[in-house]
Amino acid sequence: MAKSPIFILFSLIITFTVTNSFSIENPTDRRILVLLDDLALKSSHSIFFNSLESRGFDLDFKLSDDPKIALQRYGQYLYDALILFTPNSERFGGNLDVAGILEFVDSGKDLIVAADSSASDLIRNVAAECGVDFDEDPSAMVIDHGSYAVSGTEGDHTLIAADDFVQADVLLGNTKIEAPVLFKGIGHSVNPANSLVLKVLSASPSAYSANPKSKLSSPPSLSGSSISLVSVVQARNNARVVFSGSLDLFSNKFFKSPVQKAGSSNKYEKSGNQQFVTELSKWVFHERGHLKAVNVRHHRVGETEEPAIYRINDDLEYLVEIYEWSGSSWEPYVANDVQVQFYMMSPYVLKTMSSDKKGLYLASFKVPDVYGVFQFKVEYQRLGYTSLSLAKQIPVRPFRHNEYERFIPTAFPYYGASFSTMAGFLIFSFVYLYSK
Repeated sequence: MAKSPIFILFSLIITFTVTNSFSIENPTDRRILVLLDDLALKSSHSIFFNSLESRGFDLDFKLSDDPKIALQRYGQYLYDALILFTPNSERFGGNLDVAGILEFVDSGKDLIVAADSSASDLIRNVAAECGVDFDEDPSAMVIDHGSYAVSGTEGDHTLIAADDFVQADVLLGNTKIEAPVLFKGIGHSVNPANSLVLKVLSASPSAYSANPKSKLSSPPSLSGSSISLVSVVQARNNARVVFSGSLDLFSNKFFKSPVQKAGSSNKYEKSGNQQFVTELSKWVFHERGHLKAVNVRHHRVGETEEPAIYRINDDLEYLVEIYEWSGSSWEPYVANDVQVQFYMMSPYVLKTMSSDKKGLYLASFKVPDVYGVFQFKVEYQRLGYTSLSLAKQIPVRPFRHNEYERFIPTAFPYYGASFSTMAGFLIFSFVYLYSK
């Protein structure tokens, strides 16, 4: 059955809409689905949402139980990132579930999850699958009698002034966050053996997780600096995820509130929440810390053409250009820890590459005295940056029979022994034949 022109045009429009976003040339997320428990959050957290829209993001707001929720259509994802401000939702509308969210992340998309003390099993399961474990007590909150935020009433010290930030400019920007961050919610733990999960904002040593309305009958399951308030995950496919134990962390109220940490004389007119959340959102949506490698090449020293095969003991150069996305353009990436391996079953050469500070990295070395099929390998993993994995295969041959030196210095003793034997035989023959 022939398809109508209108149907064909509609299909082309859908295909263009689905595919025209995340790309190598512009890796920043653009289309973001925001799921809310209540549409009132759209106004109570408007500063955060407006900051995203001002940076060029296209936000699509939906209630968590909307039956029309769909992350993909015709096998293509409709969004580049997902924001879950749905701490109380037991299930999502449409066909979205925990498996769908994890598949979304596994495809390389990004995610922000904000919970609170009433976090549902749905949110807890999403976090647990990513290596983050919220406190199992549904009534628990993070309490800190030493680093609470000073207010008019003393309260139960669940409003915390946290300032234990991760020391990584790629995550939180180059500008230091001076004011503490206001936090009120649930704490979580991360497995220290999991290299993919990182605490971005930790509780103070005096903090603990418990029900603020009841007395402690046993030691709390989470306490001290092991409590993470905000954590990030960067998957092996470079997908990025943020977990926050507080939905209020993103609210207008906390953005504008003055803050003074207990025991400190410093009072700030505005909390550090807005700066903290803005900088963290730049990282999770790939406006910062996204690397790409281009113009990977190698050749013999003094040449420019890339050979099809190397000979043992050749002198060669390996070059690659690495750039970092700044949110609007690709800028040269400058580091001193990029290494290249010349690899066959194990690395025969491991060399740190030098940089010209303009994005070009170079390493010069001699081909090992071993022939076979080698690989140039660059496996670059650095905190907060997308990983680079480069591999290029090249065979290495031995010397041909006519490429060896005619007289090898190390063989001179053998040459001498041969000629002395011949000379001795001639002398012996002469003496034997002509003597009486």
